[in-house]
Amino acid sequence: METADHILLSLEQQQLLNSDQAWHFGIVPKAVSAANMEFYIDPEKMHPHLTDELEVLFGKRIVLEKSDTVLIKKTLAKYYRKNADAAKAYRKNINVKSDEFLHSLVSEAKELGSSDIHIEIYDDKCRIRFRIDGMLIERHALSKSEYPTAVNKIKISANCEISEKRLPQDGRIQLFLNGGKIDIRVSILPTLHGEKIVLRLLSNDTANLDIAKLGFSDIQLKNYLEGVKKPHGIILISGPTGSGKTTTLYATLKMINKTTNNILTIEDPVEYTLEGINQVQLKEDIGLSFAAALRTFLRQDPDVIMLGEIRDGETAQMAIRASLTGHLVLSTIHTNSAWGTIARLADMGVPPFLIASTLNLSVAQRLVRLLCPVCREKKKFESYYLPPAYVAPKEIKEVAHAVGCEHCHFTGYKGRKALYEVIPIDMHLAESIKNNSFTVGEYLQSKNIRSLSENAFELLLSGVTSPEEVYSLLVNEY
Repeated sequence: METADHILLSLEQQQLLNSDQAWHFGIVPKAVSAANMEFYIDPEKMHPHLTDELEVLFGKRIVLEKSDTVLIKKTLAKYYRKNADAAKAYRKNINVKSDEFLHSLVSEAKELGSSDIHIEIYDDKCRIRFRIDGMLIERHALSKSEYPTAVNKIKISANCEISEKRLPQDGRIQLFLNGGKIDIRVSILPTLHGEKIVLRLLSNDTANLDIAKLGFSDIQLKNYLEGVKKPHGIILISGPTGSGKTTTLYATLKMINKTTNNILTIEDPVEYTLEGINQVQLKEDIGLSFAAALRTFLRQDPDVIMLGEIRDGETAQMAIRASLTGHLVLSTIHTNSAWGTIARLADMGVPPFLIASTLNLSVAQRLVRLLCPVCREKKKFESYYLPPAYVAPKEIKEVAHAVGCEHCHFTGYKGRKALYEVIPIDMHLAESIKNNSFTVGEYLQSKNIRSLSENAFELLLSGVTSPEEVYSLLVNEY
């Protein structure tokens, strides 16, 4: 089926070819039967012996139908991704019965820059999806007969119980790819039709972790570094799952990792391995919780403590206690804004006077997809692009929108950028916390502390992202 931009292909059709074959012959699958295979073909790729070559390759009678060259190229770019030097075939044939099944799947995900692999079963189909730049994209289809084999191979590699199909299970896998090591966190969930598996790919590479390159503005970076330099207190980073909080924490730890510091972390999971830092994996099933680990940490003569997340009142109280006794504590917390962290701690039972005396910095973070610089298109601004209650600080006449091209594989987006809101807790804000006064918007503006919504609006105004990407952030937070 043809659209204005490309030929629509099902997952089953996509898997008839790999990327090398599709680009080399300039063909797109149309239909397949027991005896025949039909392809659309780029007329520029036609030659007298092409049909014979394809019949030898696929072992079936080949039927070729000429199509528009541009349409073929757009379809190939959308469904058969290839990297800049075209050296690697992105779409690989996944053979579940092969010993290399898991290796091939993870290798393809890493080449695409995927963070998670979802393996799912439904009533009439099974599929494999990759999360790329925060969005899930279907990559492979499996038959229902293949699915149990795929699940068992992953369970064996993750040291999970093969016979247990009624309860959730967690495991870990370590693979060696292209000379490097990759850790994989495995989560298995029983669903209506079978077990769903999510593989989280955890990178051990810290070479690119640079606090100055994460997305802080100059004043935000200055405020953040000043808070980190303090010998004790708490630094909290808030945001939803997948907003880059852990990456910011690891970049911070890498920066302060010196032979003179004793740094301890308790994490779930350990996403990066940092030499010189004592990292502990959370194991709640045997009683090793954040709070339990923190109690032991205080007897380990630490200088810096990193908690993966403050989830409950007990952990919050322990973190406060650690900072009061002369330690620098770094952690994450789930709130909607940097100032909202204070109310969240109070809800957990931490007295306001303790929050005021221990909190050095409150940071909020989000990841926003950036428009493809090649194909983004500017349009006249319409009021419905912004939330109804949002009051824009500046007039906006036009905005950029996603289009889609070969360079972004017809997603319209290429890469992501972190947006930050950094609030250093000074004497004035500490008094506001003690007095339960949460109306601090004017004071923060006077200190040139920009909110997430202000940063998101500036990003929209600059034309590097779309209204859809920043819509949820464009709310007045104070």
